[in-house]
Amino acid sequence: MTPSPSPSTPSPSVAVTLLPIMAAVLAGFVVIGAALPVLPLHVSHNLGFGSVVVGVVAGAQFAASLISRVWSGSFSDANGGKRAVLIGLATAAVAGLLYLLSVAAESSPALSVSILVVGRAVLGGAESFIITGGVAWGLAIVDPGHSGKVIAWVGTAMFAALAFSGPFGSILFTSCGFVAIGLLTALLPLLVLVSLLRTPDPRRQVRQRKSNVRAVIGTVWLPGLGAALASIGYGAILAFSSLLYADKQWQPVWLGFTAFGAALIAARVLCGHLPDRYGGAKIALLFVLVQSAGLLIMGLAGTSLLASLGAALAGFGYSLVYPGLGVEAVGGTASQDRGLAMGIYTAFLDVAMAFGSPALGWIASQQGLSMVFVISAAVTLGTAVIAAALLRTSRSTAS
Repeated sequence: MTPSPSPSTPSPSVAVTLLPIMAAVLAGFVVIGAALPVLPLHVSHNLGFGSVVVGVVAGAQFAASLISRVWSGSFSDANGGKRAVLIGLATAAVAGLLYLLSVAAESSPALSVSILVVGRAVLGGAESFIITGGVAWGLAIVDPGHSGKVIAWVGTAMFAALAFSGPFGSILFTSCGFVAIGLLTALLPLLVLVSLLRTPDPRRQVRQRKSNVRAVIGTVWLPGLGAALASIGYGAILAFSSLLYADKQWQPVWLGFTAFGAALIAARVLCGHLPDRYGGAKIALLFVLVQSAGLLIMGLAGTSLLASLGAALAGFGYSLVYPGLGVEAVGGTASQDRGLAMGIYTAFLDVAMAFGSPALGWIASQQGLSMVFVISAAVTLGTAVIAAALLRTSRSTAS
C-alpha cells in the first residue's frame, strides 16, 4: 500500500490548532516539575522528616495519577477533552492552595506534611485530566490522519515543561521558599484556564453505548507494554544520568539529560509526521533501535562527549516510540473510546516508572551506574519485539 503524501515537517495548521492544548499541558507540567527537585529539601530540611516520608510525599502524586487514568479517559470521552483539561487546571490550582495551607501549618510538622500529601495526590489527579484530556481534545479537533502528530506535540509540551521547570523551581525555592512553589501552582493553572474559556469546544459525539473497558484494555495493552519497556530507558536517564556523570567526574552533570531532552524535542519537530505517514508500529520499531543503541553507548562511554552523544541518540529514538505506539493504541479503538484508550495507554508508563526506577536503583547498587544503561538498552529491545509483532498483525489484517 502506497503511503499517503504528507509534508516533511509537522503541518503548521495542526501545530497552530494544538497551541491552546499545548499551553494547558505546559502549565500543568511546569507546576509538577517545579516541585520535584525541591520537595525532598522542603520535607527534610523545613519539616524535619526522613527519607521514608519524602518518598511518601513524592509518590502520592504518581499513585493518584495512576489510579485516575481510566477515570480521566472515560470523562474525556463522555464530556469532551476541553472540559477535562479545564477541570484538571482548576484541580491543580486547588493543589497549590493546599501547598500554601501546608506552609501555614509548618509549626505543626505532622499536620503540614499530611496536608502536603493530600495536595500531591490532588495534583496527581489534575495531571491525569490535563494530559489525557489534552490528547482527547486534540484528537477531536484534528483530522484522524494526524493522530500521531497530536500525541507527539502534546508530549513535546510535557517534556519541555519538565526540562524547564526543574531549574526554575529550584531558583524559586532558594529565593522565596516553598511558599513560592505554592503560589506558582495555584496561579499559573488559573491564568491558563481563563485564557482557554473562549477556545472552541469540539462537538462531542453522542455515545451509542457505554465504553467497554475490558475491550479497550485488550486493544491497548500490547502497545502500552511496548511503550512501558521503552520508558525504562527514559527513566534511567531521568534518574541516573546525573549520578553517572558525577561518578565519572564529568561536568556539567546535567549535560546527559539536557542532550536527551533537546534531541527528543528536535526529533518531534522534524519527524513528528512519520507515524501518521508510515504507520506507528514501523516507526516505533526503527526508533527504539536508535534509543537502545544510545543507551548502550552511555553505558560503555569513557568520556562525557561520548556519553552525551549516546543520551542524544536515546532521546532521538525515544521521541517517536511513544506517539508511534500511541497511534496503534487509538487506531484500534472506536472514536468515542479514544480518551479511555489514551488514559489506559499512559497508565502503562506510570507503572513502568513506578517499578522500573527502584529496580534500576538496585542494579546500580549491585553492578554500578554504567550497568543501569546497559541493562536499560536490553530492556528497550523488548519494545522492538512488540512493535514487530504489531507490524505483522497490521500487515496480515491489511492483506
